Amino acid sequence: MIVFADTSGLFAYLVKNDSMNVRAQAVFQSFAENSARLVTSSYVLLETTALLQRRVGMPAVLDFQNKIVPLLEIVWVDADWHEKALRRLLSLNRKKVSLVDCLSFVIMEAGEIETVFSFDEHFRENGFLLAGD
Repeated sequence: MIVFADTSGLFAYLVKNDSMNVRAQAVFQSFAENSARLVTSSYVLLETTALLQRRVGMPAVLDFQNKIVPLLEIVWVDADWHEKALRRLLSLNRKKVSLVDCLSFVIMEAGEIETVFSFDEHFRENGFLLAGD
């Protein structure tokens, strides 16, 4: 099983007082039990790090880097990936869908990944399955 890891899932898993933490913990445990491969992008790493730093603090960033990042297969964004994501963003023409989300969509489509560790409904709206549903 291959699962794309999104910022909302990773953040909820790491932050105990997040409203989705209990659910994220259970879903993440199921990944371990099923030997799931977790894939993400360098943009998700950037977004997650910035969110943890701003909302929780540097110890959370360190936890993320030491405990979670080593478990992830990372798609490092180059100009080609960025351009594909930007085209997707412009074609969707929606204010509430981010460039990071659009990059995730194109990576998932390219890798034929159907499931995402996320609590962001934009993934469902774009035809993907939210892990734990």
